Order: sequence, then C-alpha cells, then structure tokens
Amino acid sequence: MATGWAQDGAVQEQIEDSIQDAVQRARSQLPSGDSLSHCEECDAAIPQARREAVPGVRLCITCQSEQDRQLQQSSGYNRRGSKDSQLR
Repeated sequence: MATGWAQDGAVQEQIEDSIQDAVQRARSQLPSGDSLSHCEECDAAIPQARREAVPGVRLCITCQSEQDRQLQQSSGYNRRGSKDSQLR
C-alpha cells in the first residue's frame, strides 16, 4: 500500500508509541513508598486492609474517589472509539 512520505509500519509505530506513553503516564501516577495510617487530605484512618492492598496509599477511599473523579473530568483525552460516536 502506498503511504506517501511515511515509512512502512509508521502507523503501527505511532500506535505503539501512544500506548507506551499511556502506560508510562499511568505507572507514574501509582503510589509508592510507605502507606500512611491516616488520609493526608481529611485525616481519616486508612484501614489496614487498604494499606496492604495498595502499597504507598496516601488517601482514604472517599478522598481517592474524589481525586479520581476530578482527574477524569479534567482529562484532555478523547476516549470515544469512532467519529460516529462524536457526531451523535
């Protein structure tokens, strides 16, 4: 297939690079280090089970849920799969 100025496989390389960037971004947002016993936002106790399940946890479930919601709203990524879904 003729691709103009692009090299063969350039589209696949771009897709793979985009995926790799997303994986790196997600990994950089994971907590690390010692877990806190109390939430750094509201000072509520963080249950032992949560501290063991999520190493490096710094927020209680309520504060973490709120932070996740805010990050999702401010995300600049278009998560829709096709142009058709954008037109509806």
